Amino acid sequence: MIEPGSDPDAVTESFFDPVLAERLSAIALTTRRPMLGTVSGRHQSPHRGSSVEFAEYRRYQPGDDLRRLDWRAYGRSDRYYVKEFEADTNLRLVLVLDGSGSMGFGDKLHAARQIAATLAYIAIRQGDAAGLICASDAGSELLPPRRIAGQVSVLFERLRNLQATGVTTLEETLHQLAETIRERALIVVISDLLLEPPTLRSAVEHLAFRKHDVAVFHLMDPVELQPDWDRPIRLDDMEGDESILVDPEEIAAGYADAVQDFLEEVERISRETAVDYHRVMLDRPIEESLMGFLAGRGRDSAV
Repeated sequence: MIEPGSDPDAVTESFFDPVLAERLSAIALTTRRPMLGTVSGRHQSPHRGSSVEFAEYRRYQPGDDLRRLDWRAYGRSDRYYVKEFEADTNLRLVLVLDGSGSMGFGDKLHAARQIAATLAYIAIRQGDAAGLICASDAGSELLPPRRIAGQVSVLFERLRNLQATGVTTLEETLHQLAETIRERALIVVISDLLLEPPTLRSAVEHLAFRKHDVAVFHLMDPVELQPDWDRPIRLDDMEGDESILVDPEEIAAGYADAVQDFLEEVERISRETAVDYHRVMLDRPIEESLMGFLAGRGRDSAV
């Protein structure tokens, strides 16, 4: 577990506020779904422990512990099932950062780094594991969740080196995580979500099918909601090479309607897939979004 001041490299980053992180660490980072793990901790888990209650059967999957096979269930159905139990264990936090070109607009990338760094610090500070994957066309290599103090420095280095460039690979990265993270995890996506809503739905449904707890920080610059329509505007495709000059009178009303429709669709998908959705307006302090996220999860886990 990290103690205050024990990781000097962590406090030198421009995207990390140690005072804010310490203040927010007073609120436990929790999960809304039972976790599977091997380390005793504060989080509910369907796993065999010293004090357990049976939770459910589920179909055997390659990689499951063979000691948990229920041979009586096999004899009745001729299918392999494993038992899951309730116990307390550790949380695995996997941060997913969008590294596409559009994240270079305004302060999006800086805000994404701030959110990721703070949550990683809090997780490891409370004895849990944190990992990171950056969705980028330069490659998406997973830093596996670990609970050691040195993990903060490694994770912060990844954040520091992340560049916003190219087209989004967020959908592919989320599907990749769903197939590679075997144990249940808290998956926190930090992105401007500039992708087609059906592809977002497909990806988060895949994660939910694997029993992961999914949260999304949706980063938006106020200019994206209310552009300056007083003069002709050049629109640049930050994930491509195209650029067009538009007449405000021709597109203002349609633009506002399109943005509103998009936001409503994203929120609807989040509700229907049980995603913990948070819109982050970049003209507001990041602390507000982090506080709302942490406090809200505390309420959910208490229900």
